Amino acid sequence: MNKAILGSALLGLMVAGSAHAQPGEDWNNDDLIVTASNAANNALLVYNTHGVLVEQTQTGGTGGVTGNAGGIAQNHDLLAVVNFGSGNVSIFRKNSGAAPLQLSKLVPAITNPVSVAFGGHHLYILTANDIESHPIDRYGVSPVADGSARLLHADGSAAQVGVLGGQLIISEKSNAIETVNLTSNGAVTGTTHLVANIPANVNAPFGLATRGDNAYVTIAHANEISLVRNDTVLAVTGSGTQMAPCWVTLDGPYLFSANSPSHSVSRYVVSGHKIVQDEAVVASFSGAPTDITYGDNLAAVVDSDGSASHVSIFNVDGDGDFNLKNRVTINSTATNGIAIVRADDLDD
Repeated sequence: MNKAILGSALLGLMVAGSAHAQPGEDWNNDDLIVTASNAANNALLVYNTHGVLVEQTQTGGTGGVTGNAGGIAQNHDLLAVVNFGSGNVSIFRKNSGAAPLQLSKLVPAITNPVSVAFGGHHLYILTANDIESHPIDRYGVSPVADGSARLLHADGSAAQVGVLGGQLIISEKSNAIETVNLTSNGAVTGTTHLVANIPANVNAPFGLATRGDNAYVTIAHANEISLVRNDTVLAVTGSGTQMAPCWVTLDGPYLFSANSPSHSVSRYVVSGHKIVQDEAVVASFSGAPTDITYGDNLAAVVDSDGSASHVSIFNVDGDGDFNLKNRVTINSTATNGIAIVRADDLDD
């Protein structure tokens, strides 16, 4: 395994951070922001909230994924990173040494992985054509899947997977929002099926966020976000002035959408019955956002402007307002996936 390298020399990635922390906003300063280079030699890039690169480690696989969300997933002491080109997923474990995250193993996927999610003592891997489940025990994530199912279209347009109560929900950009059931142990079982009441103008489901039995799924090219529960679309709302909501994350009553062509993040108030846009723009970017995440009163967004990628780190207050804490520039346009690792997840 390659050793972690502190600094920004590896892969020629140039990193620059600028501090924007607000007075008293230091409760989450020990958290980490994680992304992936997504290059031929894929690398995990780990930043602290001050925008300093504290770890850069090869994943052992090949990048190359695009048009997806959830390329990185975190669950307590485990972190999963997709390696699209090499058809596997890197599993990192927390580490008390100089490098906070250590490569543990490579988990093979049926085909090229695009999105990952943890839940039900499993890691779920969405590939270009299939969904599969890998159990987790004291030895970590099993390299052997205990369940799998073919996607409805299986045409390479898969975008993201999320976990619901007893189900997984999946988006395929070729106009499918689908679910697949899980056994009582959390393994994928049966076949995928299309949810009911999908809007007639459905055009390119992209990102999603889940909580309990509710899923909030973007329909990017229709400029809409839908609420899905019990295999049915219950409500749909438009994105207003912001075009193509692509990727979403939840914070209490708030849903934040990253709108790629508008270079912005919008805020919505959501419930089990409706979605209401609360603020059209809570953050703006020089590039198009490619993923967004929330955790521990922090939001992180990765974007690309065609010449470089940026990771923006925000404090989020009780009103759902974004306050820029730091922004990192990475000399690569391929950077993919974003996750927040809380400091208490790194404690032994």
